[in-house]
Amino acid sequence: MDAANPSTAMYPLHRCKTIYLVRHAQGIHNVEGEKDHSAYMSPAYFDAHLTPLGWKQVDCLHEHVKNCGLAEKVELVITSPLLRTMQTAVGVFGGGDCIDGVGSPLMVKNAGHSDRPAISSLNRPPFLAVEACREHLGVHPCDKRRSITEYRTLFPAIDFSLIENDEDVLWEPNVREANASVAARGMKFIDWLWTREEKEIAIVSHSGFLYHTLSMYSKESHPTIREEVGKHFANCELRSIVLVDTSVLGSNPPSYNYPGRTPAEL
Repeated sequence: MDAANPSTAMYPLHRCKTIYLVRHAQGIHNVEGEKDHSAYMSPAYFDAHLTPLGWKQVDCLHEHVKNCGLAEKVELVITSPLLRTMQTAVGVFGGGDCIDGVGSPLMVKNAGHSDRPAISSLNRPPFLAVEACREHLGVHPCDKRRSITEYRTLFPAIDFSLIENDEDVLWEPNVREANASVAARGMKFIDWLWTREEKEIAIVSHSGFLYHTLSMYSKESHPTIREEVGKHFANCELRSIVLVDTSVLGSNPPSYNYPGRTPAEL
């Protein structure tokens, strides 16, 4: 070991966050699109919802996050405002079946052809919809969202207040967002996370967004780390990542540090 170049890095805890990245479960567009990429052009897959298999994937991940203790650690759930990501987010990190009259449900019964009961928001963290973590914008109907007005009826307890336009003004029918643009948007999104006070944040997004964003952060890493961070996500895969505030963007003071005082100074 070279004493001048230690193999272990150190950073103050209050300048770090843990994010739990999740790709949405299988959507109806994935079934045919993975066989024939041109299927993603089909209007039939507009704002694609989850398949029955996708909901089984959600149930499995829900059990995992509950059994490993992650469900109680997450302070905020951020989701892309598309049907498949919001269904995944509330299914994985939401509560049990909704009891009538007890709080707003995260998802109403049978939202998006789900054939599922309403999902409770009781004792669950806040859910926040953010446009910046959407999939590639444009051309593919599956990546075009519905109006926020409609989403609010389907997902009453999700906070849509950060979305400025009711209709989808970002999606264009003839222009597909370039990979470099997705990566740049992803880096801005990561920087924006430092404006949040929460330290443990779940983010439910899409294959392209996650791949191109993470690839920007793994370029200078050891090949093993680069391969681990930069590979494509499977449907409903979860990965835990630590963010380090190397640019001192965050302003939260340390929670656990103590200055050391004698009784006379107290």
